[in-house]
Amino acid sequence: MKGCATGQTPNAPATARRLAATVRLDLRLQLRNGFYYAVAFVLLCWFVVLTRLPAIDWGYVLPAVVFGNLVMVNFYFVGGLVLLEKGEGTLEAQVVTPLADWEYLVSKTGTLAALSVVEQLVLVGSAYGAGFAPVPLVAGTLLAGVLYTLTGFVLVARYRSINEFLFPSSLFTVAISLPMLHYFGVWDSWLFYLHPFTAPLVLLAGAFRPLVAWEWTYGVLYAAAWSGLLLVASRRAFDRFIVGRQGGG
Repeated sequence: MKGCATGQTPNAPATARRLAATVRLDLRLQLRNGFYYAVAFVLLCWFVVLTRLPAIDWGYVLPAVVFGNLVMVNFYFVGGLVLLEKGEGTLEAQVVTPLADWEYLVSKTGTLAALSVVEQLVLVGSAYGAGFAPVPLVAGTLLAGVLYTLTGFVLVARYRSINEFLFPSSLFTVAISLPMLHYFGVWDSWLFYLHPFTAPLVLLAGAFRPLVAWEWTYGVLYAAAWSGLLLVASRRAFDRFIVGRQGGG
């Protein structure tokens, strides 16, 4: 089964109602499991760090800080949510409901990306003040959040416990973070522009310096293209590791 609504005629109002209900459910699940408190705690820790550090070029450092921060809110939070739902049996139960796989993924991705935007705006505002450009910051955060969340789902879909997930997830986060080498000038190569996570990092840098036209085009279109590819990969992972296992008993 490729999605829980396979074989049914698309119905826009019903899809909108299911999606809205799923978003509300995800927000309650995130609140119930303390995700918002975790984000608040991270922000508090950053505030303490910021007040203790000497004066540095935050316009240079903050894009990397935001980029790294998104690992927790998007990559690991989606992993935690999926594992919680598996443990409670609610994820497998959704297979027999009209909810489509893409609706499930859009809800997870959208709610976590929105949470990321709020967190990063607070973080950047605390460190830098009001002098940053919000549009590239929000665009970079949203696109990076989508990429992180879908990558996290592709990985976590095949596991049933946090212990199984932790080691491969650490390898994934290392691979995801490779654009930092290019950003900080450790390894200067055009090949890094082929890495999907370089695109949102370019946009994040635009919050503190003007972006030229090719950077906007590359940042938005390349990240959007990879988001589409990862959505396809996530649906296949859903079908293989969740629907398939459910069907196999």
